[in-house]
Amino acid sequence: MKKLVLSLSLLSLIFASCSSSDDDVVTPPTTGSGEITGDITASKTFIKGTYTLSGTVRIKSGVTLTFDAGSTITADVTNGTDVLLVEKGGMLNIAGTAAEPVVFTEKSKTAGSWGGIILFGDAPIVSGKTADGTPITTATSEDGTNIVYGGTNAASNSGSLKYVRVEYAGKKILDGNSEMNGFSFYAVGSGTVLENLVAYKGADDGFEFYGGTVSAKNLISYGNTDDSFDWQDGWQGQTNTNWFAYQTGAGNFGMEIEAKSVNNLFFPKVSNITLRRAAGTVTEAGAVTEIDAIQFKKQGNGEYSNIVISGYTSTGAAAVRIQDAATNTDQVSGGKIKILNVKVAETTTPLTGTGATGFTVAFPTGNFTTSTTATGAALTPGAWAIVDGVNLLEKL
Repeated sequence: MKKLVLSLSLLSLIFASCSSSDDDVVTPPTTGSGEITGDITASKTFIKGTYTLSGTVRIKSGVTLTFDAGSTITADVTNGTDVLLVEKGGMLNIAGTAAEPVVFTEKSKTAGSWGGIILFGDAPIVSGKTADGTPITTATSEDGTNIVYGGTNAASNSGSLKYVRVEYAGKKILDGNSEMNGFSFYAVGSGTVLENLVAYKGADDGFEFYGGTVSAKNLISYGNTDDSFDWQDGWQGQTNTNWFAYQTGAGNFGMEIEAKSVNNLFFPKVSNITLRRAAGTVTEAGAVTEIDAIQFKKQGNGEYSNIVISGYTSTGAAAVRIQDAATNTDQVSGGKIKILNVKVAETTTPLTGTGATGFTVAFPTGNFTTSTTATGAALTPGAWAIVDGVNLLEKL
């Protein structure tokens, strides 16, 4: 009998122990939440969820920050300057999908309320020349952070951004001369992936490239009050495709193209472009000259093909403007600007225009070709391109 009692007691203890162990099992959360702030000094992943962004968040060198599909990250203008910044050597991986994009927005839904996403890489730039003609290969960022950018690794990798929407960015800071965009790419290399990105109703440029070699596919710049697409510092991405700009309310150039007055041998290539300007759209600061679909200045160049342009009908506007004589001589006459297979919807929009110096623009044969069958950008519909119930691709 004593042995039986002892056995029953032992079994009771075993079952109790098993029950206690089961109670200790922790089920991981299925959605995330919380505040993202300060320097990110260790790699981490934010699972699908709702987060707040507070202040300047810097992803440090050697660190990878990842966001899962379906996440929403909200900034707040009352915080001061909110921005997500990747330092050189850091990586940002955002794995959105067409159905579940990752959305960065701002609480008040007011343009210019925060600084957007800024990537720094280690790819080459050309930011001018010294007095003796030596190329300048570094520069200081114009976003108020005063970070020096420009490197030697053309294939540098700052991460992967897929199906990402940035809303209400383009903050102007400090003395008003420093500005942030929806997406800013400083010396970003070709190892970085940029696909299916939306810059929505920001107060500066939708996308700006500061040198580097990165390429971008499937971009939407919608309702940004400065330029839809802008670049400088000798940006030379080669596999860009499917760019769509819709300017409404206020906006300057569809594409502003410059190269810091350096007559370089390299240039970017972009195919499948649609640039549209809604009726009644004014320029950002009332300027009467920043109203063209595409503007080249300061030795900007490149090859652009399968282009649709519509709505650039204001007095003095042109489909393509060559702003200065040096760009005309070196880039147009030199054969380094190619506008291929372009369709301009309105016959009242001149195909080409010039700046104030009154030179004549004459493209070499075959370097400016028009078409009635150009199709422009082709983009896949989905939640990534819908904001507050409005399908951005309806304007495509």
